[in-house]
Amino acid sequence: MDRQLVPAVSPFAEAAGYSRVVRVGQHAFVAGTAPIMPEDADPPPDAFGQTHRCLAIALAALEQVGASTADVVRTRIMLTRAEDFPEIARAHGEVFRDVRPVNTSYVVAALLDPRWLLEIELEAVIA
Repeated sequence: MDRQLVPAVSPFAEAAGYSRVVRVGQHAFVAGTAPIMPEDADPPPDAFGQTHRCLAIALAALEQVGASTADVVRTRIMLTRAEDFPEIARAHGEVFRDVRPVNTSYVVAALLDPRWLLEIELEAVIA
C-alpha cells in the first residue's frame, strides 16, 4: 500500500523524524498542529484565533494528500486552559459544523511554546 508524506514545517521535524501528514490508503493522519506563524511571528492572542490558525495549517496539509474538510472523521484538541474551551469549540464548530467529526479534548499542563494555547490533531478517511 502506498504511503504519502507531507513534511512538517518545524525546527523539530527532522530531528524528531515526523511528518505533518501521513496518508496510507484511504486514511490520513495529521500530527499535532500548533498555531505557528510565518517567521516565528506571535500567534493570535486568543484561543478562537489560534484554533482557526491550527485548522488552516492542518487542512491545507490534508489537501496535499487529496483530502478535504469533509473527509475529517476525528479531531483531538490539546488545550492549556479549560476556560478557553468555549472559544475553541466555537471556532471548531465554524469549520466542522456540517462535517461533525468525533472530538476529544484534553487539558494539558503545557505545550512546547508558551504562546500556544492549543494544538490540534486530525484524522481523515478519504472517499
